[in-house]
Amino acid sequence: MSGLLSGAGGGAGTSPNRLYYGDNLDIMQNKLGLESVDLIYLDPPFKSDTNYNLMYRNLTGKPVPEQVHAFADTWEFDAEKERIAREIPKLMIQQGIDSYQAQFWTLWVDALRHTNRELLAYLIYMVQRLLFMKSIMKKTGSIYLHCDPSASHYIKVMMDAIFGHENFRNEIVWKRTGSHGGSKRWGPVHDTILFYSRSSKYTWNRVFQEYDKSYLDDFYRFNDGKGRYRLVTLTGAGVRTGDSGKPWRGVDPTASGRHWAVPIKSLQRAYPERDLSKLTTPEKLELLDKAGLIYWPTRGTVPQQKRYADENPGVPIQDVLTDIGPVSSQANERLGYPTQKPVPLLDRIIQASSNEGDVVFDPFCGCGTTIYSAVRNNRRWIGCDIAILPIQMVTTQLAERHRLVPGLHFEVDGVPISVEQAKHLFEKSPHQFQQWFVERVGGFPMQKKSADRGIDGRLYFETQTKLEEIILSVKGGKLKPTDVRDLRGVMERERCPMSGFLCLNEPTKGMRQEAEDAGEYEYHGVAYKRLQLLSATDVLERGLTFHTPTKVGTKFVTGQGALALI
Repeated sequence: MSGLLSGAGGGAGTSPNRLYYGDNLDIMQNKLGLESVDLIYLDPPFKSDTNYNLMYRNLTGKPVPEQVHAFADTWEFDAEKERIAREIPKLMIQQGIDSYQAQFWTLWVDALRHTNRELLAYLIYMVQRLLFMKSIMKKTGSIYLHCDPSASHYIKVMMDAIFGHENFRNEIVWKRTGSHGGSKRWGPVHDTILFYSRSSKYTWNRVFQEYDKSYLDDFYRFNDGKGRYRLVTLTGAGVRTGDSGKPWRGVDPTASGRHWAVPIKSLQRAYPERDLSKLTTPEKLELLDKAGLIYWPTRGTVPQQKRYADENPGVPIQDVLTDIGPVSSQANERLGYPTQKPVPLLDRIIQASSNEGDVVFDPFCGCGTTIYSAVRNNRRWIGCDIAILPIQMVTTQLAERHRLVPGLHFEVDGVPISVEQAKHLFEKSPHQFQQWFVERVGGFPMQKKSADRGIDGRLYFETQTKLEEIILSVKGGKLKPTDVRDLRGVMERERCPMSGFLCLNEPTKGMRQEAEDAGEYEYHGVAYKRLQLLSATDVLERGLTFHTPTKVGTKFVTGQGALALI
């Protein structure tokens, strides 16, 4: 990967709508054009692997230990993170960011290197990506970053540097849950959404939320059969010498230092076909009274306007959201994703900061809430995820709930469906190929790019006493019998009952013999090869997968042990 932003937009020929499988950094560099996106919404993970683990269980039907985490290297400060940290000041200066901000980043890295290396790794991961997000945003574009309070203040400092403090628009607080017990602290019930624009000229549409019931009860206390209304003054401050200052029906506003202020919108609503521009103020007041929009008090003489609640679309959206609840466990849109956001929340963001036909990009699309909202609001969209399971989930949901067909209404990019495509993925990114192959056979990927000790992924199966592990190894290049022999050694070292070897090319005769020599694992009267081999051709063309024990209730049966993915 080139570290500089000159690589961004390398594949500008793409056209939404599109789902990308892969690292969003690579997608932004090589697939998306410069200034091609109108709105970015992202809900990046922060020290949470719960989403992937639960999605894995739900979609594959396979168990996975709670303590096992995918993509764990995001939170580890290693040599690669160190290299990126040193490169970020160059990226910042290339984006036109003040050199003092770049120096501040260097100082911050030095401080966190000694105090919180896990947080530093996360910030490096995010800042690198935020710089590329800025490059693909149009000048009129906006970005909303959703995070919890544990990291929001760190992220805001860096977004101020990247997008400019002058382009900070809001810190939006979303009350995501009801009361929450806190041990010796206030109950944590909210998330933070940071809203920045690319420039001072950004897309903004007025969006309204419904009146709160307590607001209606407090202010729209009257009801005359036509609806709820409140009483509003018909006069404005200051004396006028024109007809707005003249007496009407015995009431002289000038005597009180005021003038008549006719609510034109209310009048137009009552008389939509009538030209009101040439009427005098008294004539307008007469029409208002004729429409039943004036209240005459039983005591006193000064009339007031009857303003009905339905005259206004609601309250302009505020930066504290309490009217959108979380996705309940019984909701139809619930997909079993722990941090799944409600579609109405994304509706509000998309409606406010984009127009129909605009492009909305979610670089961490997860279960696809942003995409579903974009679809129903007539926006074009781009979604990206580093794991294949979210891509499969979104594809399924678009087909079942929105009747959108892959290949016709949207494209899925980066998921090999042929051996040739698998070879292309390996040549482009050996690490992504490794992860894809593990997920393709229903395995749980180990995201480490180095020091994996011969383990690229795992499968699990339950026995009556414990959860057993099948270790997986992936090889994309030239094959030799020692590859299988090494895996056998790892299997013995880890004391695993079984292992699987995944290879791009067909295994050699010597490799098959090594696998045969590993023996068999027997469970409940069924024998399983301890070391099994699968090639890309086996998986993609022959439809084969590993032969493993599968639990059904309390009975174990022979099963294929994998989910057929895209």
